[in-house]
Amino acid sequence: ALYRKKTYDFAKSIYVVASQQNLHFQQLFHVLQKMGYEWYKDCVHIPFGLVSLEDGTMSTREGKVVFLEDVLKRAIEKTYAIVKEKGVNEEIIDETAKTVGIGAVIFQELSAGRIKDYTFNWDKVLNFDGETGPYVQYTHARAASVVRNSGLETGKISVEELNMDYLSSESAYELIKLIYRFPEAVIEAGEKYEPSVITRSIVDIAQGFNKFYHDEHILVENEEEKKAKVMLTYAAQQTIANGLGLLGIKAPERM
Repeated sequence: ALYRKKTYDFAKSIYVVASQQNLHFQQLFHVLQKMGYEWYKDCVHIPFGLVSLEDGTMSTREGKVVFLEDVLKRAIEKTYAIVKEKGVNEEIIDETAKTVGIGAVIFQELSAGRIKDYTFNWDKVLNFDGETGPYVQYTHARAASVVRNSGLETGKISVEELNMDYLSSESAYELIKLIYRFPEAVIEAGEKYEPSVITRSIVDIAQGFNKFYHDEHILVENEEEKKAKVMLTYAAQQTIANGLGLLGIKAPERM
């Protein structure tokens, strides 16, 4: 702790260590306080739950471990088979498999509550259905495709130009509310040191956009209506990309 403070002069020193070490860190921080270091208050222990294998608890001493490298390799291989079957462009299939496969593992690991114990299961980690990383990434790619096909330069369109009357449907209104609440989710995740708040938020936004996408015709003839709907699509795309970025996951433009 002293080395960290002297070397980095941190604003906050975060120890991400399993919950079994709770007492150790309480003692460490109390010792720092007793030594007269006011910055003991800037040291934080972020505990997380126990990861077990289906046949028992992991143990490095007993050799009962699953290595992250093996998980990522298997995830990429499984994803490659899936995207090849779906007919993904051969030029981007390798990059897509890597982006989606690694994203699936990260999203799975961060979507459960941090403190919860869980059992490592290959099928669950590599499940590509439901509220998963690939679902969110695919939604981002779908939104990006709509924006591309619109022919609009979204970066040059201001909110003041939009006719919001065209965004009065229930699905549009719900999507706008979900996007509006995203910054609150980021703040909450930071305050609680809880990434799952962000995964939940972007899953909700992805589901909200897909409902809007299915309920509404976005690329319509009416330019004012198209502009409003495309900009809402762009807002959803950007918000999902921001959320994935905070989790360390790439947001593919095409899938």
